[in-house]
Formats: sequence, C-alpha cells, structure tokens
Amino acid sequence: MFDPEIAINRAVDYYRRRGYSDKWIKDRLDGIVRRKQLTDVWQDGGITENKEYAILTNEIYKEWSGMKANEYKAFKGIRKESLRDNMTDIEVLLTDLGETATRELAKKHKPYGLEQNKKIAKMGGNTAKIAREDLERKLGDSVISSNNALNYKYIDEKTKIEDIKNS
Repeated sequence: MFDPEIAINRAVDYYRRRGYSDKWIKDRLDGIVRRKQLTDVWQDGGITENKEYAILTNEIYKEWSGMKANEYKAFKGIRKESLRDNMTDIEVLLTDLGETATRELAKKHKPYGLEQNKKIAKMGGNTAKIAREDLERKLGDSVISSNNALNYKYIDEKTKIEDIKNS
C-alpha cells in the first residue's frame, strides 16, 4: 500500500519465475496501463458495470480474432488463467492494437452507453483484424495460436481423483 513498486516487483518476479522474458514482461505491464486507459475512457462514456466491460472487451476480441474471450481461452486450453498471459507476442500486440484503437476512437467520437460503445469497440477490433489479415497473408499462416504459455493441459477432475485413490 505504501510502496506500489513492491507490487510491481512482485509481478515482475512472478512472470520471470514462469519463464517470461523481460521484454514480454515490459510489454505486459505496458498493456495493463493501456487497458486501464481504455476502461477510464469507457467509464467516461457511461460504462460502469463489470459485465459491460466484459461485453465491450468481447466485441474487440470477436472482431479481430473471431472469438470471445471465453472461446479464446477454451481454444488455448486454459480456464482460470489470464488469457493475455497465455498469448504469443503477436496476439498480445493485436489485442493492444484493438484496445488502443478503441480508446482513440471513443475519445474522438464520445460514445455514451453500452450500444454506442459496442459500435466503437467493434471498429477498434476491426483495426486489429485488418493488421492480422495483412500479416497472415504475408506469412502464409495464422497468427492465432492454440499454445498457452505454460504448455500444459488440464487433467480431468474425475481422473485426477481416481489416480489419487489408486496410489
């Protein structure tokens, strides 16, 4: 509480222990700041409920990736973990581009309420979609990856319990 640097250092140590590079960590922390800037703009536009923030975030994700956040997590094989922490560099950059574009469009057009903000979120997500499609065309491959950062899969709870009983 008295020294926010301690919390930041904990986050850096957490990510380092999990094998993330310092560049990735810096980009992730920058992304957190940019996300906060976006939610501040949304708040100015009448968005106040967590459900509304989730809806708007899903509009951005759906537009650039074709998936809502929960679908994207399922695609990556994660449940409770942070989606962004399990994205490739390019996926994080596209997410950031979609959110930054949404923020700038919202500042310019001043939407108010959920429906107006949804239209702007879709426009911001489309900016990232165009960048994604251009890069994929040049690479000849999809930039959306099913890999997660920890490269693990969940064990079925029933199987896990039976394994414990049999040990």
